[in-house]
Amino acid sequence: MVARAQQPAMPVVGFIHSSSLPGYFSQMAPAFGQGLKETGYVEGRNVSIEYRWAEGHYERLSVLVGDLIDRTVDVIFAGGGTDPAKIAKAATNKIPIVFVSAADPVKTGLVASLNRPGGITGVSLLASSLDAKKLELLRDLVPQVSTIGALINPSYPEAKSQENEFQTAANLLGVRSLVLSAGTDADTIPSLPV
Repeated sequence: MVARAQQPAMPVVGFIHSSSLPGYFSQMAPAFGQGLKETGYVEGRNVSIEYRWAEGHYERLSVLVGDLIDRTVDVIFAGGGTDPAKIAKAATNKIPIVFVSAADPVKTGLVASLNRPGGITGVSLLASSLDAKKLELLRDLVPQVSTIGALINPSYPEAKSQENEFQTAANLLGVRSLVLSAGTDADTIPSLPV
C-alpha cells in the first residue's frame, strides 16, 4: 500500500475540439493515439484523456474549457480551428496549451509570432493561405474549369476570412467562385446553378 500511495498521479490531457466525435476525431483517433504512444503514453495505462466536444456550437467552448480547467488537466490539446485554443489561452496561463489549426495563428491573433508564440504552442496547416496554390493546381488538372466551389462552415468564426481568401484566389485565376455553406452533417446543399 505504501508503494501504491507514492506513485505519481496519472497525467491528464484535456482534449477540446469544436466539432463532434463521429465527424472528425474518428478519422484522426488512430494518429492521435499513435503520437501519444511514440512519446511513451498509452491512454488508460499511463495517461488519461478528458474529451470535450463542442459539436459545432462555438458558444459552448468557454464552458467546456472551464470544465477541463476545473478538472485540473496537465495539458490542453485544442483542435478544430483557432477558437478552442484562443479560449483556453484566455482562460488559463498555468496549463500548457497545444493547438492544431488550419488558419494562420499570427493573423488570427492566437500567437504573437511563429518564433515566439507566447505561452502556447502547436501546429498550423496554413490551409487558407494556400488557397491560391490549391486552385492553381486544380485549374492545371482541369484547364477548362470555369467555376470552382468551396464548402464553408458558416458557424466557424473565421468563415468570412476563408470565403474572402477563396474568392480572391479564384479571381486571380480568372474563374468564377461559388461558396456553399454547411455547418452540420444534416445541412443540405442546394442545387448548383448551371
